Amino acid sequence: MHYPESLAKLIESYMKLPGIGQKTAMRLAFFTIDMKEEEVAFFAKALLSSKRNLTFCTICGNLTEEDPCEICRDKNRDNAVILVVEQPKDLMAMESMREYKGLYHVLHGVLSPMEGIGPDDLNISSLIKRLQENENIQEVIIATNTTTEGEATAMYLARLIKPAAIKVTRLAHGLAVGSDIDYADEITLLKAVEGRREL
Repeated sequence: MHYPESLAKLIESYMKLPGIGQKTAMRLAFFTIDMKEEEVAFFAKALLSSKRNLTFCTICGNLTEEDPCEICRDKNRDNAVILVVEQPKDLMAMESMREYKGLYHVLHGVLSPMEGIGPDDLNISSLIKRLQENENIQEVIIATNTTTEGEATAMYLARLIKPAAIKVTRLAHGLAVGSDIDYADEITLLKAVEGRREL
């Protein structure tokens, strides 16, 4: 079907977003057309503003409008612990729990030889520099995902950090709250047992 050029460009733009196919892009485009003009202007302004104003913290790699980021500037954070995550969205998920009070480090990906992503492509050298320059750091918690690449990245980081006599731990992965054991796969069950804690 032939669309008017403006609509075709809008659909094409939405299809550039991850996980958005042609049907979803078309729905989003028609939804956008039905929006009030001021809402569309606000949406467009938010897109431009985030692209122009957001940068990465030079200390931890988190998204921020001010460098260093709010977390790195916070003197009340526990500077003896750094939690390492793959992406800024993982950091935000951890912060939403409001339980963790330490610092963070964002890798911006994981090791993936199949995709040509090696240690130099990640935010690893700045993590090592932080550990060398800050004598207060006693523990690094690795919170990469439990994918093959996430596990390989965790092992790589542990081998790099352990010689510095800094404790390296891994987030416990296991059963989701409310899930049944018989529906869990073997890796989930193994992680649940390994990550057990005393009651």
